[in-house]
Amino acid sequence: MLSKTLSFGIAGLDGYLVTVEADSGAGLPLFTVVGLPDSSVRESRERVRSAIKNSGFDFPSGRITVNLAPADTKKEGPSFDVAIALSILASSGQVPQGPLNRFAFLGELSLDGNIHAVHGTLAASLSAAGHNLNGLVVPAANAREAALPRTVAVYPVTCLKEVVHFLTSVESIPPFGPDDKNVETPWVWDMDFCDVKGQNHAKRGLEIAAAGGHNVLLVGPPGSGKTMLAKRMPTILPDMSRQETLEVTKIHSVMGLLKHPSVVLRQRPLRNPHHTASDIALVGGGSVPRPGETTLAHNGVLFLDELPEFSRHALEALRQPLEDGCVTVARAKGSVCFPARFMLVAAMNPCPCGWRMSHRKTCVCAPTQIEQYFNKISGPLLDRIDIHLEVPALKNEDLWGTAESEPSARVKKRTSRARMVQHERFKDSGAGHNAAMTGKDIKKYCVLDEQGKDLLKAATERLGLSARAHDRVLKVARTIADLEGCAQILPKHVAEAIGYRTLDRMK
Repeated sequence: MLSKTLSFGIAGLDGYLVTVEADSGAGLPLFTVVGLPDSSVRESRERVRSAIKNSGFDFPSGRITVNLAPADTKKEGPSFDVAIALSILASSGQVPQGPLNRFAFLGELSLDGNIHAVHGTLAASLSAAGHNLNGLVVPAANAREAALPRTVAVYPVTCLKEVVHFLTSVESIPPFGPDDKNVETPWVWDMDFCDVKGQNHAKRGLEIAAAGGHNVLLVGPPGSGKTMLAKRMPTILPDMSRQETLEVTKIHSVMGLLKHPSVVLRQRPLRNPHHTASDIALVGGGSVPRPGETTLAHNGVLFLDELPEFSRHALEALRQPLEDGCVTVARAKGSVCFPARFMLVAAMNPCPCGWRMSHRKTCVCAPTQIEQYFNKISGPLLDRIDIHLEVPALKNEDLWGTAESEPSARVKKRTSRARMVQHERFKDSGAGHNAAMTGKDIKKYCVLDEQGKDLLKAATERLGLSARAHDRVLKVARTIADLEGCAQILPKHVAEAIGYRTLDRMK
């Protein structure tokens, strides 16, 4: 007897509908799963067999064939366990076939019939909206995550017996109703800008970067506070919108990085890969394309400490996501596009020994060594970094002083206010913030007076700025004006923006 059940698989970061077909008939006992299953799907045969028996149902004794369609797409993970078990029970007449075609089922079965949480439930829920389903049946631990989009009814279950009872009496389980207050719990950071002593110039630059979504490079000797500043960057970024929350939670759900299946991420992600990371680890890839650090940092911050120590190949791979806000991984069987709109915050020493900008120690590097060190960062990559900040060694009065530094909450109010101005400005263009402005947007919103034009022209000639770096200066100047509440970009805004091209001056 043939039966069909619906489930969802994950391709890249998106869910797709999977039809689970089961056929049981006479013959020698054999249980086969086809349809390009990976090892975790093939192993479901033993989990399903034990779960059915230990839940009090009869496992068919003849030949059983389970097909996962579409058969040309690789199936990964244990989330098909419940659907496979229901298809087998329906093929042997132990559950009704009718309801199986109106719902989709997700969940990993334990040997005793309990249902465990799985990855990618949010992606499946978002995809289910376009398939005219009556609901999505998911593990109870995944219910809040699946119900977040509110696009399809979500029914939480804890064991196989409960699912079978639900099929005979749908009213036995009410749809899950998320409580936003509980689902989207505000995040409290354990770091604050006020932890960093001194470095007011660097803090000002990071505030501008946060207000406009600009990429930043911190240059300074060891112990000057570069890492502390970078790791506190998310604390001054505006809160994520609901759409951004869905995007970030979906990515981390698919990758299995949610600390708890019912947690919905509201804090902007901060990713800090080691400098030995490969290009695939940074931007994604593999025979079965998987997201990299750039995608995990989507809508957040990617912090690259010791930037020149990363391999040249890995750094050059960042050029596309920095420019386009996405990563396209092409393979023989097709291509996958991963979102990667993040803020790059990088840190480096001013020379190989690190003491070039320090008053505490003397630099021992030869000029040729310093030149080779800076040349590890290519011009095209440097052009894509809007703000270069000097972070000098702390003076004794700053290190031992008791003056209170400005907390992150106060800075965040200013950056949020500036982002609101930009959101209103770009509501029809889709840029979102100043760093994402197109050439057309720059011509419209970055108009300079004659004094500002002369200032930028002189800086471009003296520093040898490229056309891209020229536009980046205009974008930063626009953000500085937004922070001050100015509709017009003034010459002082242009001058400050030019001052943040530190590395161009040093090189």
